[in-house]
Amino acid sequence: MAKFIIDGGYKLKGTLVPQGAKNEALQVIAATLLTDKEVIIHNIPEILDIMRMIDILRSLGVQVRKIKKGSYSFRAKDINLDYMDTQEFYEKVTKLRGSVLLMGPLLARYGRVRLAKPGGDKIGRRRIDTHIYGLRKLGAKFEFLRDTSTFSLSADGLTGDYMLLDEASVTGTANVVMAATLAQGTTTIYNAACEPYIQQLSRMLVRMGAKISGIGSNMITIQGVDSLDGTEHTLLPDMIEIGSFIGLAAITGSELRIKNVAYEHLGMIPRTFKRLGISLVRDGDDIIVPEYEHYEIETFIDGAIMTIADAPWPGVSPDLLSILLVVATQARGSVLIHQKMFESRLFFVDKLIDMGAQIILCDPHRATVIGLDRKYDLRGTRMTSPDIRAGVALLIAALSAQGQSIIDNIDQIDRGYENLEQRLSSIGAHIKRVE
Repeated sequence: MAKFIIDGGYKLKGTLVPQGAKNEALQVIAATLLTDKEVIIHNIPEILDIMRMIDILRSLGVQVRKIKKGSYSFRAKDINLDYMDTQEFYEKVTKLRGSVLLMGPLLARYGRVRLAKPGGDKIGRRRIDTHIYGLRKLGAKFEFLRDTSTFSLSADGLTGDYMLLDEASVTGTANVVMAATLAQGTTTIYNAACEPYIQQLSRMLVRMGAKISGIGSNMITIQGVDSLDGTEHTLLPDMIEIGSFIGLAAITGSELRIKNVAYEHLGMIPRTFKRLGISLVRDGDDIIVPEYEHYEIETFIDGAIMTIADAPWPGVSPDLLSILLVVATQARGSVLIHQKMFESRLFFVDKLIDMGAQIILCDPHRATVIGLDRKYDLRGTRMTSPDIRAGVALLIAALSAQGQSIIDNIDQIDRGYENLEQRLSSIGAHIKRVE
């Protein structure tokens, strides 16, 4: 198993280009199953999770052709549905949380889907009830086998309906939207997720012939059609990687330029970093993070301690909270980080405490960070990456720390970040991968 060896405490300088959006890629790649025509997708990050998704589609019979780096052609003309009943398929989908996105397209086009409980980050319970509720509202029959942790959905045909989702689930919304495009009649999804990646998926489906209105709002209406055509689509840059690079620049006291960030799709990210005392400079579609010797956390108007919490879009993404927490360790002032969605996502802070950070883990969902204001440096240590975002947060902490750090289990980081050590080395980071 690979590990990173990092010598921290060096300032960085240069330009970083964010990869294509991982979460959008998983959705639009799954959507290629909705048509037998060719779909070409550009700016695909060649990371572990995406390669696993592409491998699953290939195994199902999708014709996948790599045009060039980051650009792939998909044609789901002849699908082998029996492959879903094999042990090999079971093992592949359990390694990838994004495999849950196969539900909507396969059910809509072929009338049945069989999946195992999906894998992914170990960050607490990640239920799929919202997905199942939405697909059952469209007429699907659901069966769950507890002894094998597998489930199946089937339908002779889907019919549009009104539904109020119990949570604004991004992947749940994506599954229902994809299924509804081929359902008979009208589907209305209220309390739908409206992240830029859902908007991108919806616009791609519209170019394929789907009839979708309310894109960008929390009420999406889909008028079902008989079939969808092919299209060409380009992914947005990954907003969480952009946030990671901003945090890296701030905590290492470095000036960095982040290119082609699709600024209008960043939502609360710039404002949230400003709450930590980090003002960004917008230069066209680039972001410049100035060199900060000190940055001070804002307080609320009445002087109360700042609270930063995750929320559905356009609120702060839960994927960004790990990065914000690390950045706050060297700020002036204190902040309460409130991770509402996942009960195990803050447990990585014990590693930061070992490095010298002043953090009080109040409960599984809340941590209070007392910034060190660079009076004391974090110190290098050995640690393990528990999930994608915490792994990168620990990497950022290690790059700012004095001394050497070792991060084990970096396959978790590879699931979400492409060639990260090469890109960081290009701006002066002292990082080495060891197999």
